[in-house]
Amino acid sequence: MRVRVRVRVWALAVRTWAVPRARTVRRDAGMVTSEYAMGLIAAVGFAALLYQVLTSSQVKAALQDIVEKALHGQF
Repeated sequence: MRVRVRVRVWALAVRTWAVPRARTVRRDAGMVTSEYAMGLIAAVGFAALLYQVLTSSQVKAALQDIVEKALHGQF
């Protein structure tokens, strides 16, 4: 008799807690993919902007000046 009561209590606990929680976890699975995609798009955009800035003539000249000063020991 006690075993049956324990089994019923356990089954009730699983139905009230674990099953709704599992449904919630499955529902959020698509959010992870979309957030990953948005982060990837933002990173690619930032990389493109950084590439444009670093390859501009002003930045190239400044970097070249810094390297030349470092190689010649003039600080």
